[in-house]
Amino acid sequence: MTKATSIDRLRDILKALRTPETGCPWDLKQNFKSIAAYTIEEAYEVVDAIERDDMDDLKDELGDLLLQVVFHAQMAEEAGLFNFDDIAHAVSDKMQRRHPHVFADETVKSAEDVKNSWEVVKAKEKEAKLGSMPQSLLDDIPITLPGMTRSVKLQKRAAQVGFDWPVISQVFDKLDEELGELREEIEQNGATDRLLDEMGDVMFVIANLARHLKVDPEQAARAGNQKFTSRFIDMEKQAQTLDKDMSKLTLAELEAMWQSAKTKDL
Repeated sequence: MTKATSIDRLRDILKALRTPETGCPWDLKQNFKSIAAYTIEEAYEVVDAIERDDMDDLKDELGDLLLQVVFHAQMAEEAGLFNFDDIAHAVSDKMQRRHPHVFADETVKSAEDVKNSWEVVKAKEKEAKLGSMPQSLLDDIPITLPGMTRSVKLQKRAAQVGFDWPVISQVFDKLDEELGELREEIEQNGATDRLLDEMGDVMFVIANLARHLKVDPEQAARAGNQKFTSRFIDMEKQAQTLDKDMSKLTLAELEAMWQSAKTKDL
């Protein structure tokens, strides 16, 4: 008898969990929509482990993410839609199609050439999938992506037809313009929907600035959040050492603590 592979074992576990009468009541109750949030959560936990450089945790988190793939595959198989093997075959075929310089006779000279070739093949796949009807360049960018990530993807697509600023100074000019419009709404006591609209324009330009700088805006935001967290925790420690209640301190005293935390390279 052939020894089951690790992935076969995991698939068997999910099948058992989803078996009526003998399976797990919680797992049996789930559907694609109900576990979608867990899939997103596990993906973020993978990123968190990577950014903490915790390889043991990364192994665990990748396992949790793999579990989500197998869970979706099991539900799809039950519904007669597709199974795990179909998923693996589909992505294998896709990777071979999108790397003709490795699996065919195309020649590339740089990573940028590879990226351009990838986009060409991807566009052909999209055309084959959607047919010859006119489609927007933006149609297949998921609405559920994190806001800044989707902004960058939208901007990259628009740039394919030349709708992009050629120099970064123009991005700063646009940022100044949008900040001015937001400030004007604030000064006029604008309604919440107007403030939301103008703030959205500012965020979109910030994402574009990050794109021009070749910086991931989501990663930059996480780094900024972590920096704030480290410095604020240090402020709490300072207050504890002085036996003071932070909520009773003046803003000037809190600012002094913040500046002290900054000198510690936090």
